[in-house]
Amino acid sequence: MIRFLLSLLPLLPLSTFSPAADIPRPEYPRPDFVRAAWLSLNGTWQFEFDDRDVGLAERWYSRRQPLGRTIQVPYCFQSKLSGIGDTSFHDVVWYRRAFTIPPDWKGKRIRLNFGAVDYRCQVWINGESPGKHEGGQTPFSFDITPYLRASDTGSFGGRENVVDVRVEDPSTDLGIPRGKQYWEAKSRGIWYTRTSGIWQPVWLEPVPDTHLERVIVRPHTDEGNARFEGRINRLVPGLRFRVSVYFNGEFQGASETRCTSEINLVTVELPAQRLWTPERPDLYDVTIEIFQDDKLADTVKTYFGQRKVWTRDGRVYLNNRPYYLKMVLDQGYWPESLLTPPTDEAIQFDIKMTKALGFNGARKHQKVEDPRYLYWADKMGLLVSGEMANAQAFNDDYLSRMVKEWTDVVLRDISHPAIISWYPINESWGVPQVRTNMRQQEHIRSLYYLTRSLDPSRLAVDNDGWEHTEATDLFTIHDYAAKGDLLGPRYAHLPDGIEKEQPASRPLVVEGARYNGTPIVISEFGGIAYRPAGVAEKVEEWGYSGIESSEESFLTRMEGLVRTLRRNPRIAGYCYTQLTDVEQEINGLLTYDRKTKIDPEKIKKLQQ
Repeated sequence: MIRFLLSLLPLLPLSTFSPAADIPRPEYPRPDFVRAAWLSLNGTWQFEFDDRDVGLAERWYSRRQPLGRTIQVPYCFQSKLSGIGDTSFHDVVWYRRAFTIPPDWKGKRIRLNFGAVDYRCQVWINGESPGKHEGGQTPFSFDITPYLRASDTGSFGGRENVVDVRVEDPSTDLGIPRGKQYWEAKSRGIWYTRTSGIWQPVWLEPVPDTHLERVIVRPHTDEGNARFEGRINRLVPGLRFRVSVYFNGEFQGASETRCTSEINLVTVELPAQRLWTPERPDLYDVTIEIFQDDKLADTVKTYFGQRKVWTRDGRVYLNNRPYYLKMVLDQGYWPESLLTPPTDEAIQFDIKMTKALGFNGARKHQKVEDPRYLYWADKMGLLVSGEMANAQAFNDDYLSRMVKEWTDVVLRDISHPAIISWYPINESWGVPQVRTNMRQQEHIRSLYYLTRSLDPSRLAVDNDGWEHTEATDLFTIHDYAAKGDLLGPRYAHLPDGIEKEQPASRPLVVEGARYNGTPIVISEFGGIAYRPAGVAEKVEEWGYSGIESSEESFLTRMEGLVRTLRRNPRIAGYCYTQLTDVEQEINGLLTYDRKTKIDPEKIKKLQQ
């Protein structure tokens, strides 16, 4: 145990992490689409609750008197790190801060970027609005150039500008995709404290008149190349799109094309390609350039991992080799910052601990994770299942919200090699009658086919846990049997009769569907609650099948469950619940503040 703890130095428990005094979360927010010049707007903003919803009518965005409070962005007002820590209902809130554009950005277009704001918002610059956005999990940006104040010399530098943001997050609207955020006043069971308002970084960046908006990398390992799709903001004569690839600083290849549309494609051949795996997470560096009449117009840096994921004969394959999935459920919550990682170091700590516990992947549960998490998963070597935060009610508003936001999620994260699968729906959330309701069945099928049309290179699951249709690449099952001798007999006969099993009193397939032969993954199991000696008892504590009283009983129970699954040749992998405690849930392998409950080497060993 001592040797293990020493191996994690200089990593420390979360309680020792603290953001920089001047700018919290100061690192570049979008590491897979990097521009050289940028300016963080994280830090102190003015802030106010608008519980009577009078701010629009009273034009708060144009008044000069300050808002009544301050908040630390990017932490939500419900969190401790925000400086407010108010978890009661406040469905409308306002933000404001001043900023100055650097003088050397003269002649550029200025974009204001938001990592994520929950749930819908409108932005004003100097009292005029460049736009609105709806969707609590995805990034957005505005060109604010026309709204900026010029200095006496005609440039942007030297004049103060003001940004106002109004956010509306209806706390009890069950048709909003919100994940684990509880719609009642106090968290309970598997439901946690809400996150409202700005919860990911805010920053400014200068771009040329003609610039790159997005790059998608699609690796093709069997052909030994990678294909790049670059979107530019407008098509003008004389444009060329060029991609150059490097590995460890050495040039590997390049390709370019004349731009004939706003989306442009090139393929770069990779001699002696290096494949990405969790055990060896090799990454290529990429420079992407736009030329106009042979003059460099725009440059963006990115990276990619060359890897392939597919299935055959009930097995998952990574780079043409069978790969057993040993995943852990990760809610992505922190005690002082909720859904927002408190620091970049905190992200790295969670990934290192996941690997130290013997897992090769994480299922990010009911949360679209911070891009910095995916960046570190790419670099450190951890498989990730990308998941959407679900709603709880099925209606027309939900349908339009879900389809639009899920599309944005997939396109945001499509180039991360760590992501091997997509989970748009969990446990029939948002589709509660899917077993018999044809409309809801068609919805989960449509999400599967939408996901595959956007990204055919990864596995997609229609409805994780139960009530599957035939449209799924993995047949995932949630089973919280207390012990291995209860779990084993249920799946000893696989795949015969799998449609008849109901591990959570819910059938594994919808009416009219049959098991389609895809790999079987127990994507939730365990959930063993354990409070080590010396850890204070909470007023409310929750876990599956009771709370274990000792380390020995915990390990015996977990080992029985894991070994039962590993001995079954028809099971292609599992996902253990869960990495950390969260609020009243105490079924984590770590406490909420990231202290180990049990020597990680013991957890790792029982999985081998």
